[in-house]
Amino acid sequence: MGEKLNVYSEEIKRRAIEMKLSEKFTNQQIMEQLGIRNKTQIKRWMKWYRSGEEYRLSQPPGQPYYFRKGSEKLSEIDQLKKKVEYLEIKNEILKKVPGNREELVPEIVLELVESLKNVYTVTMICDCIGVARATYYRWAQKSWKPTELEQQIINICKSLKFRVGHRMVKKLLKEDFHVKVNRNTVQRIIQKYNIQCRVKPKRKSKIAGVSRCIVPNLLEQNFKADRLNQKWVTDITYLPFGNSMMYLSTIMDLYNNEVVAYRISDRQDKELVLETLRAACNGRETKNLILHSDQGAQYTSYDFQNLAEEKGIITSMSRKGNCFDNAVIESFHSTIKSEEFYTHQKVRLTNSIVLEKIESYMYYYNFIRPFAKFDCLSPVAFRAKVA
Repeated sequence: MGEKLNVYSEEIKRRAIEMKLSEKFTNQQIMEQLGIRNKTQIKRWMKWYRSGEEYRLSQPPGQPYYFRKGSEKLSEIDQLKKKVEYLEIKNEILKKVPGNREELVPEIVLELVESLKNVYTVTMICDCIGVARATYYRWAQKSWKPTELEQQIINICKSLKFRVGHRMVKKLLKEDFHVKVNRNTVQRIIQKYNIQCRVKPKRKSKIAGVSRCIVPNLLEQNFKADRLNQKWVTDITYLPFGNSMMYLSTIMDLYNNEVVAYRISDRQDKELVLETLRAACNGRETKNLILHSDQGAQYTSYDFQNLAEEKGIITSMSRKGNCFDNAVIESFHSTIKSEEFYTHQKVRLTNSIVLEKIESYMYYYNFIRPFAKFDCLSPVAFRAKVA
């Protein structure tokens, strides 16, 4: 006579599932409390639960094949319950899917299945996200680590703090690694690993004001210089990132875009621009140098004009209300805010931290930041090369 068939009520099966899901009981403890003889039974019930086949918990003894066929023989109410339960599970899985399913690259699918496979079956997860089960296992057998080229691009972007675009990365690959690659390939890799450069917000163009220069506009938007200390540009910008408002005054040499002097103050008065000018002239030949600024009150003051004349500097001013006449220094101030501060808008900064970040960025800009027009050299490196 064969061994007696083990029959467990639906109540016991559901109680076993609840105990297992609580993660407070081992299989042995569940078996002892509920009188279950084999842990395989518990595993089978859990499999039914995770795959949305809870209707099989009420499966009567002696009719396993009938219930394996599916739910076509169930009552209409039971079929609706099963469908609702399946949709709830599917919705729970899709909540964990980033973006939309068209963005599911292999790496994301592998990570998603790995995080959910202890709760749901692989089949259920793949069905919900629209990926074939065989495709998942094929992806799982591959290595998805970055290639040598991808790793080089990642390292370049990290070393420059994600402040350069794909064109500059392409140039650096050629200069530093002697690797020739299409810029579209570089852009695709940068987008794949989400390491794009920080894009500063576009400024709305303004209508140029009427020309009413206090001193002549000697530059006339010609920002090219043939030598050092031939053309300087200067301006003041706001630094609203600390405990209180601060102001940054900067002077830049147009020959190599080097910041020759900068000062920070809590007041945008003439003393701020005078200190900046004195620091810039220290140790430099400034005779017949053109210093271009806007028509701010600090630059039109007698003290500033007298100091410039004393140093042999010829002053030049933009047309009133026309930021394009001083576009280089305007763009620099926009860049420093975009690259150093706008990514930290939700972070509270003290004035001392703002000062440290400005000092750090000025060193990075002068000594490290590569420029395409200087063959990927920094301003200081370019100055040393042509010296």
